[in-house]
Amino acid sequence: MSELDRREFLKGAVGAGGALLIALTLPACAKRGAGGAGAGAGGAAASGGPATLNAWLRIAADDSITVIVDRSEMGQGVYTALPMLLAEELEVPLERVRIEAAPVGAAYVNPGNGGQITGTSNSVQDAWEKLRMAGARARRALIAAAAQRFGVDPATCRAVDGRVVDGAGHSASYGELAALAATLVTDQPAALKAPADWKLIGKGLARTDTPAKVDGSAEFGIDVKLPGMLHATLLQSPVLGGAVGSLDAAAAEKLPGVRKVFAVDGGVVIVAEHFWQALAARSALKVTWKPGANAHLDDAAIRALLASAAAKDAGMEAHASGDAPAALKRAARVLRASYEVPLLAHATMEPMNCTADVNAQGCDLYVGTQVQQVSQETAAKALGIPAAQVRVHTTLLGGGFGRRLDVDFIPAAVLASKAVGAPVKLIWTREDDMTHDTYRPPARLELAAALAAGAGAGAGAGAGGGAAAGAVDAWSLHIVSPSVTARMFPPVKGVDDSVVEYAINFPYAVPNTRLTYTRQEIGIDCGYMRSVSHAQNCFAIECFMDELAAAAKRDPLEFRLSLLAAKPRHARVLKEAAERAGWGHAPPGHHLGIALLQGYDTHIGQVAEISVEHGRLTVHKLTCVVDCGTRVNPRIVESQIEGGLVFGLSAALWGDINVKNGEVRQHNFDAYRVARIHEVPVLDVHILESTEAPGGIGEAAVPAVAPAIANALAAATGRRIRRLPLAAVGGLSV
Repeated sequence: MSELDRREFLKGAVGAGGALLIALTLPACAKRGAGGAGAGAGGAAASGGPATLNAWLRIAADDSITVIVDRSEMGQGVYTALPMLLAEELEVPLERVRIEAAPVGAAYVNPGNGGQITGTSNSVQDAWEKLRMAGARARRALIAAAAQRFGVDPATCRAVDGRVVDGAGHSASYGELAALAATLVTDQPAALKAPADWKLIGKGLARTDTPAKVDGSAEFGIDVKLPGMLHATLLQSPVLGGAVGSLDAAAAEKLPGVRKVFAVDGGVVIVAEHFWQALAARSALKVTWKPGANAHLDDAAIRALLASAAAKDAGMEAHASGDAPAALKRAARVLRASYEVPLLAHATMEPMNCTADVNAQGCDLYVGTQVQQVSQETAAKALGIPAAQVRVHTTLLGGGFGRRLDVDFIPAAVLASKAVGAPVKLIWTREDDMTHDTYRPPARLELAAALAAGAGAGAGAGAGGGAAAGAVDAWSLHIVSPSVTARMFPPVKGVDDSVVEYAINFPYAVPNTRLTYTRQEIGIDCGYMRSVSHAQNCFAIECFMDELAAAAKRDPLEFRLSLLAAKPRHARVLKEAAERAGWGHAPPGHHLGIALLQGYDTHIGQVAEISVEHGRLTVHKLTCVVDCGTRVNPRIVESQIEGGLVFGLSAALWGDINVKNGEVRQHNFDAYRVARIHEVPVLDVHILESTEAPGGIGEAAVPAVAPAIANALAAATGRRIRRLPLAAVGGLSV
């Protein structure tokens, strides 16, 4: 029993007691060496194999239909939503579709991200027309092939449930027509179905990846098994940025199963027959470290760096309208505030890992990654071979959140495989993952706003540029933060868009605005994290909006709405959220806070309901109203919103990575706290009907959680908390 594999047990249990609802082949479940998808405009089947109709679709003679998904599945539902788009136009049920992860290829580049990248919540947006058009062109080619076969006019034929039929009773399956259809595919636009004719889009269909995850057959990166595979671990400097000084591996090399110990740029690699043997050998190593420049880095030093940069540097201008500096200078009443956000860990449930098989043909890389091209290039550089000789096999990701946009865990894996001449799976422990993350960057955000004269008086017009009483005449935001983009995708000339992206879309009607950015590095690697700049900037902006409303003696909701007259979608989500949450009618002892999010072409109104009793904060309810345009799959949208709310809740209340003498103090989930089931409040999610194009949804629910709770806390206590995490900074228990 001790040798029984978990997945074999689950597969046996399902086989004995039930059956899967959907027949699905996940990419990692396919046989090794089966080959990747083609990336051409279409072509006939070779040697009787499946016909490739385009870069995203293959149809075999046995009527099997394979959709190539060019975005990584990390829980956000792309293995369901993207095939739905193509299947809709192809006129086949979703359960008929098999799914395969795309190889590295030019056809799979995401123009919005500049590469083959899964990020910025734009997978559905990128695929919205592209995959529907791919399905429509394939349908047209299949109809043309059927018309040739039947000897009839294509106008008399139609596609129905994976077949082409005509009025004379002729019928042929897609599998029978695919080889000929592949020769008839063209790049000319095809007619897309009208929304009234949609059979899949807009339906809350079950996710196609769920059955395999339930029965244990789904394969994540950490599950990869190859014949003759060895296991490896990596010992890294406890001080971030440190390097190996000296290495004595004699004791470790004598332990059972140990095959190889060697130093690399990132630390020391240990290869053994089993993972636990590698860990035991790692503990036996005698290593001295060169701590480098971060030996004395701590939280106070990081905060001081950002504060000093804010004071000394006016920053680069990212956006301006009117003349905010002049308006602030002449204003009778100016409010100022500084907000701060800390380092955060991605804390994915699956720690970093990579399996590499360096062989005579190059290298096969089995990895959960959000950046296939970058992974390929990184492995190739480490091995000194052309990138084309690295074949990337994308597995399911046990969480990404932006962490797997980085590839720091890949070089050691490929070097280990090369060193021992066998496939090697390198795994980071949870402690490795927590203490050597590429952390969400800290930031300092300094705001200033001019309220028109007479604010709070309820009448009259002021000297603030002719604005009405209580209106905001000027708004200024200065952001100080490291640049993730400058490290990962250099060069960055001028303002880093990823730092100011949210703030640059400031939605409120203010005649004079100015946004500036100062880049201040802190000495350690920072990375993109779910919602990127939206979370930092939304926290500061939406909390400061409440401060302005209080100064103007106006209701926070009414105050916002007065500045959103020209933004009906923004106003609608706020009104709906307030109504659903009972704005103005909180239960006794409870308090409400409101926040607005415009990002990823999605609009969110959010209300937090909290109570504070004897220093204990309880978040009772989060109300979230979403306008994300057309919903491809409402069930996935709702689950992503709920997941984003919990993610944002954890960050708002507890999220904080602390550094002392260059070392991260949080090593596991006991110290880096995330919301437990009993701590999750009631989540009231309401998705509005819309005919607009789809917006992004994977990250959109995260940013407004912190300001909504902070605003509710201010209503409850009269005290404004301007630094996260709210519980620790506010001295509250949760």
